[in-house]
Amino acid sequence: MRKFLLALLLLLYAVVAISQNATYFGYVRDADKKPVEFANVIVVGASAGTSTDASGYFELSVPAGKDIEIQISFLGYESFTQKINLKPNERKQVTAILSEGAVMLPTADIGATSERQVSGTRLNPQISMKIPTTGGFEDILKALPSVSSNNELSSQYNVRGGNFDENLVFVNDIEIYRPQLIRSGQQEGLSFINPDMVSSILFSAGAFESKYGDKMSSVLDIKYKKPTEFGASIMASLLGANAHVEGTSKNHLFRYNVGVRYKTSKYLLTSMDVSGHYDPSYVDVQSYLLYSVTDKLELNFLGNYSSNKYKYIPLDGETSFGTVSDALKIRTYFEGQEVDRFNSGTAALSAVYLPNNNLILKFIASGYYTNEEETYDILAQYYLNEIDQQLGSTIGDSVSNIGVGSFLDHARNYYEGFVVSTKHIGTFAKGEHKLDWGVQTNYENYSYSVHEWTMNDSADYSLPYSDNMVLLYQTDIAKLGMQSIRASAYVQDSYLFKTEAADVSLGGGVRLNYWTFNKQFLASPRMNFSVKPNNWKQDIIFRFATGLYHQPPTIKEARRISDGTLNSDIKAQSSVQVVIGSDYNFLAWGRPFKLVAEAYYKYMYNLNPYNVDNVQIKYYGDNIAHGYAYGIEAKVNGEFVPGTESWISLGLMRTREDIENDFYVQTVDNVTDTVYPGYIPRPTDQLVNFGIFFQDYIPKAPTWKVFLSLHFGTGLPYGPPNSERYMATGRMKSYRRVDFGISKQINFKKANWIKDFWISLEVFNLLNTKNEISHTWITDIRGREYAVPSYLTGIRPNLKIVMKF
Repeated sequence: MRKFLLALLLLLYAVVAISQNATYFGYVRDADKKPVEFANVIVVGASAGTSTDASGYFELSVPAGKDIEIQISFLGYESFTQKINLKPNERKQVTAILSEGAVMLPTADIGATSERQVSGTRLNPQISMKIPTTGGFEDILKALPSVSSNNELSSQYNVRGGNFDENLVFVNDIEIYRPQLIRSGQQEGLSFINPDMVSSILFSAGAFESKYGDKMSSVLDIKYKKPTEFGASIMASLLGANAHVEGTSKNHLFRYNVGVRYKTSKYLLTSMDVSGHYDPSYVDVQSYLLYSVTDKLELNFLGNYSSNKYKYIPLDGETSFGTVSDALKIRTYFEGQEVDRFNSGTAALSAVYLPNNNLILKFIASGYYTNEEETYDILAQYYLNEIDQQLGSTIGDSVSNIGVGSFLDHARNYYEGFVVSTKHIGTFAKGEHKLDWGVQTNYENYSYSVHEWTMNDSADYSLPYSDNMVLLYQTDIAKLGMQSIRASAYVQDSYLFKTEAADVSLGGGVRLNYWTFNKQFLASPRMNFSVKPNNWKQDIIFRFATGLYHQPPTIKEARRISDGTLNSDIKAQSSVQVVIGSDYNFLAWGRPFKLVAEAYYKYMYNLNPYNVDNVQIKYYGDNIAHGYAYGIEAKVNGEFVPGTESWISLGLMRTREDIENDFYVQTVDNVTDTVYPGYIPRPTDQLVNFGIFFQDYIPKAPTWKVFLSLHFGTGLPYGPPNSERYMATGRMKSYRRVDFGISKQINFKKANWIKDFWISLEVFNLLNTKNEISHTWITDIRGREYAVPSYLTGIRPNLKIVMKF
């Protein structure tokens, strides 16, 4: 009887529960009305969910009598959302149409199959509004396995063993240039990319197509939005503020997209070891204007002005370093100041003509101007002490002074550059065939004046020591000018062969380049190949790409490090690249995921070796090395939490170079030998690069969201200043950083003009890790040299508000 009554009660409870539910069912189709299998259907903020079958059909039991939000998503498509409130036992049918490629996952190419067939990664610019970031939009790139950066203050990045200068950036087919005098992340202003204005971003980490320019590492291809309706946004935080507005005229012939940004890193810089008065100020204004003359002709204008100022008056600093058995502390007192200015402007006028549905012709005239000043006079006096490590004593107390000295740094550096460019690009596409071509000429005029020196004094002796005169520790004085013309052209063809067994894509092209300064003509053949088996259950694509990549030098690369003169015989650095990879879409826990894996090898010749200090690169100015880089990478992203996108990435890499005629003499047991070091690590040699970005929301409270960003990278090589590269035998500590954020979405029911409102609390460097960025070399009373680390920023909370209209 008891069992019967219990079963009856459970049955009655189930009946009541069912009566309080409703049914949401229907079909999911793509833009071509084809069924979308395995689409994810969830109730936002709840555990309820299902997926579509082969016909695109789904059926989901949902709570009745309450406001809920349904989200339907699938990799490569814009999510479909609908708010409903159903009566008990009500059945509501819907046909959801998903637009392909409109919304992308943060770090995976999830667009159409044609995009998966070439090596590239689609990025969502709006993720930069969610990631707790100090460096700008490029922090999204730093989460990729192919990208490394050990400096949260800088927007610069290394790709597969290359340096900052080896990366191409395009906005609406216009090349973007980076400042030349920047030597530290503190000086950097805003990245050119304004996430509020961006519609699509494609990133390729190597072996890219011929239509992209002449660099050896990567290309970032950005397209700004062409608005279809009015929109605006405001963002404010302790690090600055942004605002943007977009819209169209009544007849939709004129469209505008305008953004203004202000940034100050003063709040972050005060967490560094050196205390002082920081006064950074960065302002950026951009506009993208479009006018449709006819149905076939469109004119557009892209304009940007950036003004970055950095003023710094150091006061004092204290740094502890060394080992447990040899613990040291250096106390430094400063006098003087640094004042830097970096102003630049870009203007481009384009005409896009569509004679028919298969042909697109684009003509671009653009100009770029930069004026940079770096001036400082800073005197530093230091006291190097040994630290007491005995048990029972006061840990951290100094027990003896082993070094006293000072150094005076002076600089008056000025750089001015002007580039005028004309460009034509065209595309012809018909069926599965596509032909691209382009031609471009650049007139370049650069003026570079450098006057910097360092005087190093140790125990009242100027180093290097001389009985006859006071010598400077290092000097760099030159006044240079360069006027030249660059001409380039490319053509590439691609075709997609569709069979019952597989879809096969084949593409190839060649790029030509000529520079009047060194009178070098270059040809770069490139090709790519992909296969997508059609008779496999798995949705997977295999890719192969290879090519020859040249990097014609700039004035900075052509300048000899030995005497500061320009080398008119400098040649382009070159590399042969091979990339193989796969792209796999799959379901786990009933939710969509993507796995992308690639292996690569690069043989490099005519290399121009360089040294790196913080973010400053100084080239030897000669093609005296050859080298290689190889690695393997993988990233997984998808809905680890239903309705949110997260990812994990891992990259393993080695890069080496052999500098011609480098050697050193060593004496062991009274025997003197000449040693040729052979292949040595390049400055960007980083074995492991690991990253995580994770999103979550609080159950039953989806307006609360949590974000976590983690980066780990093994240490980079370093060595004494003014030394040969083979002496860079030290390794920095591994870069470790965790950033955290929690956001609350606030709904203004009465203020319909506010579309979205978020308030966020971010914590930068959550674990307060002391990450190294560079070293200062000092000498103690015994003549022993020490590398004193310079650390990056510490833990800092940040409050951010985002409002969209």
